[in-house]
Amino acid sequence: MTAPGEAARRKPARRPTIKDIARRAGVSESAVSFALNDRPGVSPRTRARVRQVAEELGWQANSAARALSGERAGATGLVLARPARTLGVESFFLQLVSGIQEVLSTRRTALLFQVVEDLDTECALYRRWWAERRVDGVLVVDPRTDDPRPALLTALALPAVVIGGPAIPARPPLSTVWADDAGAMARILDHLHGLGHRRIVHVAGLPGLAHTERRIRSLRTEAALRGLDERQVRSVTTDYSDAEGAEATRRVLDAAEPPTAIIYDNDVMAVAGASVAAGRGIPVPGELSVVAWDDSALCRVTHPRLTALVRDTPGFGRLAARELLTVLDGGPARSVEGELPRLEARESTGPCPSR
Repeated sequence: MTAPGEAARRKPARRPTIKDIARRAGVSESAVSFALNDRPGVSPRTRARVRQVAEELGWQANSAARALSGERAGATGLVLARPARTLGVESFFLQLVSGIQEVLSTRRTALLFQVVEDLDTECALYRRWWAERRVDGVLVVDPRTDDPRPALLTALALPAVVIGGPAIPARPPLSTVWADDAGAMARILDHLHGLGHRRIVHVAGLPGLAHTERRIRSLRTEAALRGLDERQVRSVTTDYSDAEGAEATRRVLDAAEPPTAIIYDNDVMAVAGASVAAGRGIPVPGELSVVAWDDSALCRVTHPRLTALVRDTPGFGRLAARELLTVLDGGPARSVEGELPRLEARESTGPCPSR
């Protein structure tokens, strides 16, 4: 049998209410409401007293009640429609979220993050969040070449910032933050072409993503500027996972004229590809140069260390979060460019072999 004292200890603590604050502060409940919601009707002294008591009691506003009264929910949403298995070791989104959260925390704004199976589920989630007033706005990632989300968010009048634009059709336009993929690809091609490489394969990410298509187009453009055609320089798409990165590497190395350099769209695939080469006795960079689009600890601890594009991913997240807060404060839709990544040459790239 449970002792009375033990039962009391196990009883969950009751959340403080406006009535509790009013009782301790010696004021009316309406005065507490005015003070906590920054409304006129109470003196500065009463406002300060009420807020002090609320803090002592650990009172927090109910976000659902605030939303129903027309106030902000105090949360923003971020949905990722990708296979969950591809996120386990990829550092990009963790760094992006850390930057986003760093900015949102300064405004005591929560980040509601969810992974879903596909774009239809993501759109359904936006509709539910809007109906339930769960979020004040959303950050949209992985823009598509044919994307239904801008029109939906515009119809819902749900404030949004698209990460990875630069532009998705919408009326009115949505704010975007983006990086110059064409400029980044030019830096990689400059490096490899300067080392004498003429057979280059780009192991890209998911087809249909706007940034995947931009990188593929940029590769073709930059190759043509250097006198190279599609027989020498080409792209293959994957799901960003180490498994598909490794399989794509095997296929291109089995070609009649295998590449002398491979560009991978993330760090995980680059490490997997370098491992495939090592397993086949192909020295990196003696016979094959490897470049990772995203830098991470994986690139720096692998032997040889991988040449990679270095960018401030948390800073990119901070930029997106600041832009969303600006939109929520009534700012206009804008297109904001992030910092151009720099290429850090390490031991995985070297002169083209004479073959």
